[in-house]
Amino acid sequence: LDWLATEFVRTGWDVKRMHRLIITSATYRQGSKTPSALVERDPENRLLARGPRVRLTAEGVRDNALAISGLLSDRIGGPSVKPYQPAGLWEELAGGAGEAPYVQDKGANLYRRSLYSYRKRTVPHPLMATFDAPSREICQVRRARTNTPLQALELMNDVTYLEAARSLAELMIVQGGSTPEDRIAFAFRRAVSHGPTEAERRVLKRGLQAYLARFRADREAALNYIKEGDAPPAAGLDPVEVAAYTAIASVILNLDETITIE
Repeated sequence: LDWLATEFVRTGWDVKRMHRLIITSATYRQGSKTPSALVERDPENRLLARGPRVRLTAEGVRDNALAISGLLSDRIGGPSVKPYQPAGLWEELAGGAGEAPYVQDKGANLYRRSLYSYRKRTVPHPLMATFDAPSREICQVRRARTNTPLQALELMNDVTYLEAARSLAELMIVQGGSTPEDRIAFAFRRAVSHGPTEAERRVLKRGLQAYLARFRADREAALNYIKEGDAPPAAGLDPVEVAAYTAIASVILNLDETITIE
C-alpha cells in the first residue's frame, strides 16, 4: 500500500492508470483456491498470496450475461435507458409518483451496461434488488452479498437471462462447431474462460439429449420458450434445436462459477 501510494503521486494522481496497475497486477489476479500449507503459514492473508472469492455485483451479473451471449452494447455515454421491467411495477409501488408510465426502450438500448439503467429510488428494479443492489435511499458504504434461491430463479426465468441464453444458444449452433461436445465447450469457454470437465460435459450432453427429445415431442413449447425478449431470432435455425441449446445455455449462465470471481 505504501508503494501504491507513492506510485499514485509519482504518476501525477492518474486514477485510471492506478486502476489499470492494480487490476493487471499479479496480486490482484490471485486465485481464491488456497493450499492448506499456505493457510497455515499466512491465515490472515497478510502476504496477499490468495484472492477473495466474491460474487459479481448485481450490475455485473447482468452485464456479464449480456457479454457472454453477445448482446451487450459497447456504446459509451449518453442518456439513461429503460431495460426490461415487470409491467405495472411503477404504478403499483409508487402510484406513478407524478411520472408517466415506464416505457421500455427498444433495440440496442435494451442491452446497454447496467450503469446506464434508469433508477427510481422508490421503485428499485427487482432484477438488481435480488442481487443486493442498494435502493439508493441512503448512503451505503459497502453492499451486502446474500445467497438466496430467488437469485437462481431469476437467472433461470427472468426475460433478460432467458434472452441471453437463447442468444448464447444461437452462437453455440452457428459458431461453436458441429458436434454437441464442441458447442458445449464453446459456451463454457465464453462463460468461465475454460472448458468443461469430463463429468460436466457428460451431464450437459445428457441434458441436451433430454431437452431435444422433449421439444421434438412438443414443438409449440419450443417456440414459446425461445420467444422471450425483443432480440430477433437468428434466421435459418431449427427452433427445436435452439430451444434445447437454450436450456443448456441457461444452465451454464446459472453456474456459480459464472457469477463468481474465483
